[in-house]
Amino acid sequence: MTKQLDKPASKGRTAARIALGAILVLAGTSHLTFGREDFRAQVPEFVPLKEDTTVLLSGVAEITLGASLLFAPRSQRARVGGLAAAFFTAIFPGNIAQAIHHRDAFGLDTDAKRVGRLFGQPLLVAWALWSTRTAAK
Repeated sequence: MTKQLDKPASKGRTAARIALGAILVLAGTSHLTFGREDFRAQVPEFVPLKEDTTVLLSGVAEITLGASLLFAPRSQRARVGGLAAAFFTAIFPGNIAQAIHHRDAFGLDTDAKRVGRLFGQPLLVAWALWSTRTAAK
């Protein structure tokens, strides 16, 4: 039996993948530069690394994932999308920690804003998975 090749992703999925990749590269860059202090507010207390180390490592991970979303060959995009979705799931405790400990960052200066942000994380997971799927032949 021969393996059928997938059709290229739709223009909408391609645009969504490129947008997510660019956003991740920008977010990762901000971890290393201008947003570094704000990202410290999201590091949960149970992480065994220093806050700054965690922020820097997660920034490198975001840049890597973003670049992979932008430049991975079509055959690897679904895998990269899965990795991005797993990353968004893994960092979710940081968003919870920011809400539970009432830490202001990124303009999230009320409990309602911090809790509201929690609902965005599943959307990022869905975005990563949806934008990297290809159309079956």
